[in-house]
Amino acid sequence: MRAHILTGTPGSGKTAILRQLEVNGHSVVEEAATDVIALGQALGDPKPWERPDFAERILRLQRQRASDAYGKCVVFFDRSPVCTLALCRYSRWEPPAGLHDEIDRYDRTAFLVRNLGFVEPTAARRITLAQSLVFERIHEQTYRELGFELIEVPPVALPERVALIEAAMRDRP
Repeated sequence: MRAHILTGTPGSGKTAILRQLEVNGHSVVEEAATDVIALGQALGDPKPWERPDFAERILRLQRQRASDAYGKCVVFFDRSPVCTLALCRYSRWEPPAGLHDEIDRYDRTAFLVRNLGFVEPTAARRITLAQSLVFERIHEQTYRELGFELIEVPPVALPERVALIEAAMRDRP
């Protein structure tokens, strides 16, 4: 399986890119953190990110979704366990057990989707632009520290972003 990771700050447009890649016929794996938050809120917890097991719950769902994706030739992931490590660093949490083992299962290339210059708040996304820029730097540092090659995806129109990603994917072994 060739796993292509989309990473970047909240609100950078990763999900829109993922949707277009899916429409273009690629297999995709959804982001886990947003779904962990949505489920927690649906179950009556207004701030599930404050639970001590939040990062572990994200990792568990990421692991499950990655396992479901094995066997497919090419898969695009909206975030990865490296993003979970970046979240732990940003939030000053202890990373969950097994996180580094899960990171080692991924190819060492990721698409760094740069911020769009604004952040639209949602029930799951309660981060300011200033906070998101700090989070973006932590993501970039974490991926680079772990030996990932980052392919920049600039804040241009969605079709251009997707075309850049698909071209880079074709050029890679």
